[in-house]
Amino acid sequence: MTRSANEGVPVTDDVDIDGDDAELGFAPVASATGADADAPKRRRTRRAGLGRRLGAGAVLLAALGAMGGAYAAFATSSSAATAGATQADISAGKQLYQTSCITCHGANLEGIKGQGVSLIGVGGAATYFQVSTGRMPLAQQGAYSERKEAKFTPEQTEQLAAYIESVGGGPGVPEGTLRGSDSTIAEGGALFRLNCASCHGTTFKGAPLSAGKQAPSLNDATDKQIYTAMLSGPESMPVFSDNQLTPAEKKAIVAYVQTLKASNDPGGSGVDRIGPVSEAIVIWVAGVGALMIAILWIGARAR
Repeated sequence: MTRSANEGVPVTDDVDIDGDDAELGFAPVASATGADADAPKRRRTRRAGLGRRLGAGAVLLAALGAMGGAYAAFATSSSAATAGATQADISAGKQLYQTSCITCHGANLEGIKGQGVSLIGVGGAATYFQVSTGRMPLAQQGAYSERKEAKFTPEQTEQLAAYIESVGGGPGVPEGTLRGSDSTIAEGGALFRLNCASCHGTTFKGAPLSAGKQAPSLNDATDKQIYTAMLSGPESMPVFSDNQLTPAEKKAIVAYVQTLKASNDPGGSGVDRIGPVSEAIVIWVAGVGALMIAILWIGARAR
């Protein structure tokens, strides 16, 4: 018994059969030539995916470029000159460097072994502190550099700082008011006791450290010298960047130190504020000594 070719094959109205497929009555998985019928579609899909990836990469690069530009615009450049310095200041500082510093620190601030350290990255802050306190130029190397009379004028010191910062980069010399207001003294005291008193003492007299080093006294330090020391960390002192102590906190510490140094003791002489126990011992020894001298003198006069 013979069956019709179309018998048993369902026919629906919503099936669209075109071209050669109409003759077969169904859509073949592969063409009669063996070509993949879906290959053009997959190629279009791959091209679309590649285009999306390239577009995302371009957006990412644009975003990174924008972030870099914003950072360059607002962040302090490591090779920028000291704030407020002119090209004339830098040129004058270069001349001073070549006549007074080059033999120890090298022509390009690279330092000379056994003579002077590298100045790359120290900035104007370190230069200002070392030169304004007379520690540089250094007569001879040692574990500790004492404060001496400065060899350069304030103007020359600023010029040296401007030149060294322009070449080697680093933190600049701070400008403007560097001392906090009276309302910040209490905060400055707490910060000083937490970060500074262990070395400089609660009365700023300094103290000996290990290996012949010493934390210097702050009695003669100016506002700018204290601030630049915190920025540069001379010798054994740690560097207090703005991430560790904000500019406002640094100014509060300066306010505390300078206010306490200038204040008078309401109870009389504080014997240089060496502490209540030590002051009592000094007064007792001095008082008893004076009393004994007076007794001996009276006895000698009575004979």
